[in-house]
Amino acid sequence: DAYDLPSAAQDLNTYRAQFKLPAVNSGTGPTFTKVNQTGGSTPPTVDTGWGQEIALDLDMASAICPNCNILLVEASTSSMANLAAAVNTAAGTPGVVAISNSYGGGDYYPNSAYNHPGIAITASSGDNGYGASYPASDPHVVAVGGTSLARATTSARGWTETAWSGAGSGCSSYNTKPSWQGSVNTACTRRGETDVSAIADPSTGVAVYDSTADSTGAQGWMVFGGTSVASPIVGSVYALADNWAANSYPASLPYAHTSSLNDVTSGSNGRCKTTVWCTARTGWDGPTGLGTPNGLGAF
Repeated sequence: DAYDLPSAAQDLNTYRAQFKLPAVNSGTGPTFTKVNQTGGSTPPTVDTGWGQEIALDLDMASAICPNCNILLVEASTSSMANLAAAVNTAAGTPGVVAISNSYGGGDYYPNSAYNHPGIAITASSGDNGYGASYPASDPHVVAVGGTSLARATTSARGWTETAWSGAGSGCSSYNTKPSWQGSVNTACTRRGETDVSAIADPSTGVAVYDSTADSTGAQGWMVFGGTSVASPIVGSVYALADNWAANSYPASLPYAHTSSLNDVTSGSNGRCKTTVWCTARTGWDGPTGLGTPNGLGAF
């Protein structure tokens, strides 16, 4: 993330206490560590908008992997250069198996900061429908799209999912298609977004706790959505699984285990000249990729 959330540690434990999860840094639960983009202890300046993003990311990591140790790396600013530096710091920290990024810009050429074999690097696909976004468009990253999730008493699963109308998707203009996507995504000659997805619809959002008031005075319990929710969810599923070769790319795993995903086959994020880029279907599609986690088998 970028900038600093000064209340990150105590807010995280407020969230965890609400949902009866073990406190971090208590001696018996997992650890929480906060560093700047060079790995130092001096935090960057405070930004309450990014602070809410930080709180969201930490809370989703806790929700999905309650016993995971959490490292928060705060970039000095929200520039892609500083965020990339923060990713490199995270990747160079012993014990890190997954790195979640809930940000993106226009489509760009690949950056080596997002190429770390042996580490699952997830990135949000965006919240504005069709249009490739970086770093999700990087061929080494797990691009995470979004769904709308609803209860369904007539379903054996108990839930139904459709593509969220805001979920990002796209066909990169700059990045090559990874080998594992070649036989699945035939609609795009380059890197296609997304790979997998998770809940993102703000109408059925997730609870987040942030005690640092923003410019409007908002603080405490909030509800957030967007693929900023989906990326840390999927990153944390990868952390739970932690089951891949040291020099491999975890982004390839869902393509080899599609039966362990919930395929999302309806809904869209708009209209495209190539339908599969914007409309969910059986198998791979732009807004939801191969589907959503169904246990750890695909990761």
